[in-house]
Amino acid sequence: MSEIDPPRLLDHDGDLVVAYKPSGWVVHSTGAEGEQCLDLWLDETLSISGHSPVHRLDKPVSGLILYSADPELRAQMSELFASRETEKRYTALVHGRTRRKGVLRRPLKDPRRKKQLEAVTRYRLMRWLGAFSLLEVRPETGRKHQIRRHLQGMGHGIVGDTRYRHRGKKPPADGGRIWLHAAGLVLPDGRQWEADLSPDLRMGL
Repeated sequence: MSEIDPPRLLDHDGDLVVAYKPSGWVVHSTGAEGEQCLDLWLDETLSISGHSPVHRLDKPVSGLILYSADPELRAQMSELFASRETEKRYTALVHGRTRRKGVLRRPLKDPRRKKQLEAVTRYRLMRWLGAFSLLEVRPETGRKHQIRRHLQGMGHGIVGDTRYRHRGKKPPADGGRIWLHAAGLVLPDGRQWEADLSPDLRMGL
C-alpha cells in the first residue's frame, strides 16, 4: 500500500459505501501477482465484505467510487447513471491550451457490442498552466475510456495517458500516471461526495 496515496473510506451511508481508489489500484481482483485491489482492501482492512462497485473507474485513474452489497440498489444506481440523473465530475490536465468550455459529442465504438454508441462529454477550463490546461470534465454518458478518448480526439490528450496519448508525445520512461481524477459525484436525492486530488497530482500544479 502506498503511504503517499493510500485508499480510504470516504463515507458509509446506509447501503452505500464511498471509497477512494488510488491510481494503479484495480477495483476487482484479477489474481495478478502483486496487484493492489480495492475490493480486497475494503474486506481485509475495514471488514466491509460482499460489496460490489456501482460504476467503473479505470486502473490508472484515481478518485471516488461507489459500492453496495444490495443487488437491487446497484441496479437502481446503474439506471440513474444510464439515464444521466447523476452528475460525475473529473479533474484532468491535458496537453495544449483548450477553449474555455465545450461539449464533445463524438460517438464511440463499444468493443463488446461492436457498434458506435452515443457519447457526450462536457468540459470547462479551470486555468491554463503554460502549455497545459486544467479542466473540469463532466461525462454525460458512461462509455469505456470515454473522457480519455474524447479529449485525445479533440487534440488535447491527457497528460500521462500512455494508451490514448497526445499526438507527438511519447509515454514517460517510468510509466508515470495518468492525470485524471474522479473528483465528485452528486446523486438525484442531493447526496454528494468529493475526493481531494492525490499528493502526486497536487505537486504538479
